[in-house]
Amino acid sequence: MSTQIEQQETETEADEETEPEVESPGDRRRAQRDERQAQEQAQREVEEETLDDEDTITLKVFRYDPEIEGKQEPRFDDFRVPFHKGMTILDALIYARDHYDSSLTFRHSCRQAVCGSDALFVNGRQRLGCKTQISELEDPIRIEPLPHQEVVKDLVVDMEHFYDQMEAVEPYFDADETPDDKLEEQRQTRENREKVKMSTRCIWCGACMSSCNIAAGDNEYLGPAAINKAYRFAMDNREGEDRKQERLRIIEQEHGVWRCQTQFSCTEVCPKDIPLTEHIQELKREAVKNNLKFW
Repeated sequence: MSTQIEQQETETEADEETEPEVESPGDRRRAQRDERQAQEQAQREVEEETLDDEDTITLKVFRYDPEIEGKQEPRFDDFRVPFHKGMTILDALIYARDHYDSSLTFRHSCRQAVCGSDALFVNGRQRLGCKTQISELEDPIRIEPLPHQEVVKDLVVDMEHFYDQMEAVEPYFDADETPDDKLEEQRQTRENREKVKMSTRCIWCGACMSSCNIAAGDNEYLGPAAINKAYRFAMDNREGEDRKQERLRIIEQEHGVWRCQTQFSCTEVCPKDIPLTEHIQELKREAVKNNLKFW
């Protein structure tokens, strides 16, 4: 009898030892993460071996992620990417993200210098990633988020304040009078169109605002992009005189055009070659003429 009981106990212990452990969801996620990281590392090693036989450039990319422990301290990561003629900064970043680190974060959209979403600080200058040619830059290429703005993650900055400043100048056409016939156009002279043409090219990238030392020290300053947008409508001959006066009152406030110190930094970095400083100075002259009294 005792032998039978011992045998049963032995079988029970064996069953307990061979019973598989239940894997928790957290364990599965960690295992999947470790497997994914191992695959990415293996892929990086293969890519590095392949790149030895190609022309390459090195990107030194700013990294920061406030939500991930171990990545909350800003740093720079190096990426070697193959170089080809016509390659842009955005092309290189996309390659680094797709082949080396899928967590690398940056904004981009149209890739045709129209949307303004991929403005970056490249080798010490504000530039559009999709417009900037790798061949024009010295290797290694240092890529950072736009200065003077809060970094959300890696190369992405918070643009909310910039958009608020743009909205402050009421950037939309508002005529005092409209034609009686709904199908009739509100005509603009050719000369007036040429006058405001450059100001209409703004793509809201924020490069000018980032380069402006005044905006860096005065959070209430409208900034060159917003003032340029005000210029675009204030100088449009289709807008009524009363509406123009309202716009001038907005831009001649304490934190408006008079805060500009004519440093030309905004004009130098504008990817659309808008003469921003010139437009600001012309609005200053309009504000002075508007306040002149001869009686």
